[in-house]
Amino acid sequence: MIGKMELATGIFLLTYALIVAEKLPRTAVALAGGLAMILLGLETQEQGLHHVDFNTLGLLIGMMIIVGIIRKTGVFEYLALTSVRLAKGRPLALLVYLSLLTAGASAFLDNVTTVLLVAPVTFTLCREMGISPIPFLISEIIASNVGGTATLIGDPPNIMIGSAVKELSFLDFMLHLGPVAIIVMAVTLPILVLIYRRQLVIDEETRQRLLQLDPARELKKGPLLYQSLGVLALTILGFFLHQVFHIESATIAMGGAVLLLLLSRIDLEEAFHTVEWGTIFFFVGLFVLVGGLVETGVISRLAQWTLTVTSGETELAAGLILWVAALASAFVDNIPFVATMIPLIKEVGLSGGIANLEPLWWSLALGACLGGNGTLVGASANVIVAGMAESQGKPIGFLRFMLVAFPLMLLSIVISHIYITWRYF
Repeated sequence: MIGKMELATGIFLLTYALIVAEKLPRTAVALAGGLAMILLGLETQEQGLHHVDFNTLGLLIGMMIIVGIIRKTGVFEYLALTSVRLAKGRPLALLVYLSLLTAGASAFLDNVTTVLLVAPVTFTLCREMGISPIPFLISEIIASNVGGTATLIGDPPNIMIGSAVKELSFLDFMLHLGPVAIIVMAVTLPILVLIYRRQLVIDEETRQRLLQLDPARELKKGPLLYQSLGVLALTILGFFLHQVFHIESATIAMGGAVLLLLLSRIDLEEAFHTVEWGTIFFFVGLFVLVGGLVETGVISRLAQWTLTVTSGETELAAGLILWVAALASAFVDNIPFVATMIPLIKEVGLSGGIANLEPLWWSLALGACLGGNGTLVGASANVIVAGMAESQGKPIGFLRFMLVAFPLMLLSIVISHIYITWRYF
């Protein structure tokens, strides 16, 4: 007789296979997978809803409304043409510029907010240049996850670890994770340039035409422009200070969206139309699907195995946590995995198995954040960009992303392993 763990794993793998095959709408497949977990008694409806991360969904919906309203002001067209001028109309230089911008912004905002702001600029740019946005989008996804690794607020796993381990400060995250994130970005970017160098070519006539366009002419100056930029600035300030005031990021994003709706008096139906509802419900399906793995003990078994197999050896434990977290986070949402690992690592410290837990926390953070680059569903930022690309008629494709991103993810984990071994052992 098939046990609950085996059944849950089977449903998860089948759902994943159907998402990878791309023959059926991925949102419908994810929702069907989550529904199967409930109908087969692997989790109750209440447990399934409990695993839905409403903070993530609230953050996404709030920022999508804000970005949708900002789009009416021409700001994204202005930024796109300004970026073209800085890169002197050369697409490869532009890819480097946007990737570095995405990585830097992801460190001090969160990576989801960053891609919501950068992706619309990218679509506008590529329309003007007459080239595919896919190389830019893949590079920005990878950069957002690498940049988000560097700080406490950049990626959800870091926020969770920082919240659970009070002695680790914002500065600690920057000092311990910042250097390796910079190294990974420095290694990754030249490889991306090498991969896409032949695809990102435009003729001299197009380049000169782009350089002659005036960015300032794209701005629609008026009350909406100043209201939008003011609310966006307040929202970003809120993300910086959310830990000081103990306010969740979803509350800040939704608060910004409500304030902008009140100030601009834009029709609610029109504003809600800008939300990528397919992406939102894809997340709901994934959260419920992974919830089935949590409730049946699959995630817990994986986490416990990671720690017990090391027999109290700190260096071995750090290395194993790094790799297991990376591979797990590539294929399942990293939030439930990190949530399971945190109490288990604490238990190891309490039982006296490993005295210095700090290398284990950094290994967990690096594995979970960088591992998100492995597949198109590995991290929230990936799913957001994929959804936006699909709505623009430019689907990225699961395998197309994985062929580029998975080897780069493995390379980043090799670099992280060397870094952890060198710095802590």
